[in-house]
Amino acid sequence: MDTPRFVRLAHGDNVIVAVDQIVAGNSAGGARARERIPRGHKMAIAPIALDEPVRKYGQIIGFASKDIAPGDWVHEQNVVMHDFARDYRFAEDAKNDEMLPPELRATFQGYLRANGHTGTRNYIGVLTSVNCSATVAKFIAEAVNRSDMLKDYPEIDGVVPFVHGTGCGMASKGEGWDVLRRTQWGYATHPNLGGALMVGLGCETFQIDSMKQHYDLVEGDRFQTMTIQAIGGSRKTIEEGVERIRAMLPIAAKAKRETRPASEVMLALQCGGSDGYSGITANPALGSAVDLLVKHGGTGVLAETPEIYGAEHLLTRRAVNSTVGEKLVERIRWWEEYTERNRGEMNNNPSPGNKAGGLTTILEKSLGAAAKGGTTTMRAVYEYAEPVREKGFVFMDTPGFDPVGATGQVAGGCNVMCFTTGRGSAFGCKPTPSIKLATNHYVYETMTEDMDINCGDILDGVTIEQKGEEIFNKVLAVASGAHTKSEDLGYGDLEFVPWQIGATM
Repeated sequence: MDTPRFVRLAHGDNVIVAVDQIVAGNSAGGARARERIPRGHKMAIAPIALDEPVRKYGQIIGFASKDIAPGDWVHEQNVVMHDFARDYRFAEDAKNDEMLPPELRATFQGYLRANGHTGTRNYIGVLTSVNCSATVAKFIAEAVNRSDMLKDYPEIDGVVPFVHGTGCGMASKGEGWDVLRRTQWGYATHPNLGGALMVGLGCETFQIDSMKQHYDLVEGDRFQTMTIQAIGGSRKTIEEGVERIRAMLPIAAKAKRETRPASEVMLALQCGGSDGYSGITANPALGSAVDLLVKHGGTGVLAETPEIYGAEHLLTRRAVNSTVGEKLVERIRWWEEYTERNRGEMNNNPSPGNKAGGLTTILEKSLGAAAKGGTTTMRAVYEYAEPVREKGFVFMDTPGFDPVGATGQVAGGCNVMCFTTGRGSAFGCKPTPSIKLATNHYVYETMTEDMDINCGDILDGVTIEQKGEEIFNKVLAVASGAHTKSEDLGYGDLEFVPWQIGATM
């Protein structure tokens, strides 16, 4: 009988991960399977008594809800999550990250903007201040994209409507207001937009003029605003919007790709539809790519605070100083209070799909998800949609729901995204191209039209470092204009989802 492949991730682990399905009676990791162990799932290799910790990655991922024998399938039926103390030590693993001299750093072909930032795409965005103007914005973008207007401007990637479901029926100050304002400003000034038109209704809570005043935004050839009520109705506003974009096109098309340093890449790190392989293949490989990007002077932005919950104590050790580490812990405490007041709990995550893929608790998922951030020093912690100003590895506080988290990262300035998936997430992002990384052969082969890179070959002997270099090179190619699979499929128009905090009134 062939010995099934398995992975034991740390010496002190009392479980292994089945690379291949382990049939009952087969031996693996020094134990004989007492039942079928699905691929990607865990099998005990030592006795785990009631209430004793289950360990994977050398860390606690849960506690036994009953006695577990060697060879047992370790999952929801015998593992629960309890509160336990994390040791929030700060900055003890901070280091001077290795940086290449500027002349040895990689380059890509990007769009240098007037503010010094570099874009990887050249879209025209149609933003909305409120849901009431969403349909008009959508019709403006569709009218331009359906016409022959763009055929004379090959440097323009298209016109995208960034519509959302809020902007009114909300408080005019506080967390929710600040988040929406930051998000809108981040998109309006994003380096992947060659021009932006913001459309409002006119009477909404989120007033365009208030945002312009707060950020000193001045209208001109590349940024304009209008409201349906001031223009005189929907049809007139659509016609006016099309004409304003017609005038923007030749100006935005003046942008040409030129050689830019890799230090201008700001990489959003996302995962969705995770499975038992995520923390073994794609996530650490992406982390290796982030380490390379930091070495070349660039920036990697880890996010999804509920999905690093239980692993945050590993990030606080990498904080550049105690202030940065304490800010991450403060955001964790905010999330605990936020979920409690909404009668939820942090372990509502993993999703059913995550669990079917082998993830049992949020602690297990978080330890794998945090691997996307690599090993370098954590330089800063940002709130949702804050502009990212530090180079190197940083963290942004966002929800774990992919479209909402990604929207915050893009608003913060990310111009490329890498998205790992073990179950097969269908996701794309405009104006920031999204590179999809499959954690296993099965997802890559069955969803080959959606997946850009197969990380499943790490299970066959390809090293994390080799795959990290492949991802890094792909990031530079995409930043230079190479299309991702999600771009070819047309994804990205519906993935703009600002985080809505607070009461809808």
